[in-house]
Amino acid sequence: MGPWMLVATVLSGVNVLLLSILTVIWVRNYRTFGSEMTAGLAVFGVVMLLENVVAIYFFFSTGMLYANSPGVQQSVAALRALQTVALAFLTYVTAK
Repeated sequence: MGPWMLVATVLSGVNVLLLSILTVIWVRNYRTFGSEMTAGLAVFGVVMLLENVVAIYFFFSTGMLYANSPGVQQSVAALRALQTVALAFLTYVTAK
């Protein structure tokens, strides 16, 4: 695994942590308020959580199409970084 894929894997791990926090908050809010919006947020959190877990699995698999392309690896790491920033902000405002 190259350095950029390691960065992407670590960022996906951070995303899993943030999404876990968000999903717990949204499920708790759904149980309290029962609104469709919080149910939708909880489902969104679960889907994004699964996406990041699958991404980590594929980062460790050897059959990836872009495993040997540094440019694509940098792009994947950059997209994971953007997702981490967005989730960090969302976690901050949700937990506040």
